[in-house]
Amino acid sequence: MKKIISSLFLLSIMLSAGAQNIVNGELKALLQQSLTYFPKVKEVEQSVQLAADRAKLTELNKYPDVTIDASYAYVQPKIEVPFGEKAFQFAPEHNVSGALNGSYILFDFGRLKTNIEKSKHELATATHVAEQLKVSLFTQVSQLYFQIVFAKKAIEIQNQVLQLLAENKTLLETQLKNGNAIQLDVLTIQAKIDNEVNRKIDLQNNLDKLLNLLNYATGAKNIKEGELKLNVKSYTYDEAFQFALAHNPTLAIARDKVNISKADVEISKIGLKPTVGLKASVGSRNGYLPAINDPRFNYNAGIGFSVPLFNGGKTRQQIKIQEQGLALSETNIAVIIHDTEKDIQGALIDITSNQNRIKNAATQIEQASLVQKLSVAKLKNGTATPIEITSANADYQKALLNQLLYQFQLCNAQLELAKAIGLEIIE
Repeated sequence: MKKIISSLFLLSIMLSAGAQNIVNGELKALLQQSLTYFPKVKEVEQSVQLAADRAKLTELNKYPDVTIDASYAYVQPKIEVPFGEKAFQFAPEHNVSGALNGSYILFDFGRLKTNIEKSKHELATATHVAEQLKVSLFTQVSQLYFQIVFAKKAIEIQNQVLQLLAENKTLLETQLKNGNAIQLDVLTIQAKIDNEVNRKIDLQNNLDKLLNLLNYATGAKNIKEGELKLNVKSYTYDEAFQFALAHNPTLAIARDKVNISKADVEISKIGLKPTVGLKASVGSRNGYLPAINDPRFNYNAGIGFSVPLFNGGKTRQQIKIQEQGLALSETNIAVIIHDTEKDIQGALIDITSNQNRIKNAATQIEQASLVQKLSVAKLKNGTATPIEITSANADYQKALLNQLLYQFQLCNAQLELAKAIGLEIIE
C-alpha cells in the first residue's frame, strides 16, 4: 500500500507540474470554496478512498489464511462390533476436535501480482476522475464568475449612458424653455432613456440569475471585486498539445482503462495455468484407538496441485472478448487525442482573434468618445439634433460593450484552453 501512495504522490506532482495561479485572489477563493461546498466533489473523494481500500484488500491476499476451528458432534448409533461377551467401539459418541489451520498459495503463476497491478490502475482511474471533476468544476465556476463580472461591468456602462442621456435631456429641457428646441426633441431623448432603462433591467435580471447559480456552486452570494483577466501564458499549438498529453485528466483516464484492460486479458490467460498451494493443521481431537474418548494431539501438512483441463472454451472466449475490449480502449485514446487537438486549435484561434479585437476596440472607444463629447458641445450651442446625440451615445455605448465582450470572450477561450490541456488554474 505504501508503494501505491508513493505512486499517487509522484502522480500528483506530475499533474501539478504546470500548476500556477492564473486567476485573481477572489476567484481563487471561490474555486477553493467550491471544492468543499459542491456535493459531487465529496462523492468522487469517497470513490478514490474506496478504490484505495480495494487495492489494499487485493494486496492482503499475499498473506496466508489462518483459522481456528472447533467442533462437537454426538453420534448415534454407536459404531461398534461384538467381541466375545463385550462390544468393541470404533468411534466415540461424543466427538470433539479443535485445530489451528493454515493455507497458502505457493505458486499462482502471476495471478496475485496481476490483480495487484489492476487494482493500482483502478485507483489511478479514480484519482484521475477526481482530477477531471476538479478541472470541470473550476472551469464552470470560472466561467460563471466572468459572466457575473461581465454583467456588472455592462450595468456600469449602462449607468454611464443613462447619466449622459439625463444630462442631455436637462440641456434640451432648458433649450425648450428658451425656445431653442421643440417638445419632440425632449420626448425623443426620453424614449431613448426609457429604452436604456429597460436594457439595464434585463442586465440586472440576468445578473441576479447568475448570482443564484454562484450560490448553488460555491455558497457565495456575491463577488466584491472582479476583472476580466487570466494570467495564462501564450502557448504555441505544439506546446499546448505536448502539455495536454502529460496533464489532460480525460486522456489519463483513457490510458488507465487501457492498463486495466491489459490486466484483465493477462488475468484471463493466467486462468489457464495451474495453482500450487500448501495446507497445514495442528490441534487435538478424540476418536483414536484404543482410547477413543481421550483427546490426542494431531497434525497434518500437505501440498495441493490444481490444473484446469476443460471448461467448454469459456476461458478462451473470455480472453477474446477482453482483447476486443483492449482494442476498443486503445481506439478511445486516439479519439480523445483527436478531439483534444481540435479543442486546442479552436481555443488558440479564439484567443488570438479576441486579443486583436480588444486592441481594435480601444481605438473605436477613443473615436466614439470624441464624437460623443463633440455632440454634447454642439448640443450646448444649440446646433445638435436629438438624433445626432442619440447616435453618438449609442456608438459610444456599443464601443464600450464590444471591448467588454471581447475581454469576456478572451477569458472563456483561455479557460477552454486550460481545460483542454489540463492546466490547473490555481496551485
